[in-house]
Amino acid sequence: MKAVLVSKVGGPEVLEVVEREIPQIKPGWSLVKVMGFGINRSEIFTRQGLSPSVTFPRILGIEMVGLIEESSDPKSLPVGQKVVSIMGEMGRAYDGGYAEYALLPNENLYIIETDLDWKELASVPETYYTAYGSMKNLKIEASDKVLVRGGTSGVGQAFAKLVRARWPEIYLVASVRNLDKREQLLAAGFTDVILDQKGRLETQQTFTKILELVGPATINNSLKYLEEGGIICSTGQLGGKWYLEEFDPIEQLRQNVYLTTFASGNVNQEKLQELFDFIKNH
Repeated sequence: MKAVLVSKVGGPEVLEVVEREIPQIKPGWSLVKVMGFGINRSEIFTRQGLSPSVTFPRILGIEMVGLIEESSDPKSLPVGQKVVSIMGEMGRAYDGGYAEYALLPNENLYIIETDLDWKELASVPETYYTAYGSMKNLKIEASDKVLVRGGTSGVGQAFAKLVRARWPEIYLVASVRNLDKREQLLAAGFTDVILDQKGRLETQQTFTKILELVGPATINNSLKYLEEGGIICSTGQLGGKWYLEEFDPIEQLRQNVYLTTFASGNVNQEKLQELFDFIKNH
């Protein structure tokens, strides 16, 4: 099979297309013919050497969609079954989706009911599941004023599509570091765009819900724009900072606001199917 192998830390040039033996199945694992996969920022971090637990060589890819080629559990996962897989240390502890075939744990293979074709299906799992989980945790209502900090990101774009599909008239704002992307963001479904300069929002607006995709680097600044009773969901780490330092909960959350998060590793068959049902219904 062909696979994209990373043998050492580096830039995009370390991604090498190689020929490898198709993996052999083993108890508790099944072989999947990969029909498509998304590319995620966490894979870029891993390739750059920012995932200490990952050893090389490694086939990256924390998600894929495909068909069961060989099964160690033919009753639950019959040959030819369409499956989706995300997370579960895929592409990190073991080889992932950047290949024609992937050997994956049965517990990490989800049978999803969907009419999406392979191209559309491949775009959904990790990005849209992350956006959907964040949307649920923000407890959005039609009357909300919503800010997406990091609106040009994949999750930001997916979030906008999901929210706009459910609440067509909602007030939805994106922050961006370059206003040249304003028209692109408006076309993606945002109501307005504000500038984010050096970790500070250049606006007087306030919001009832904030999806924080830049992460710990800007959470404290985002909280200044959250109205009383509002919710901020810190999902991304686009700012390259992993931990929230110098954070005083009593002081920072004194406006009776709520800080939550969403981790896409919190996944099971039912939760993933809920996303695909949402896409179908809306």
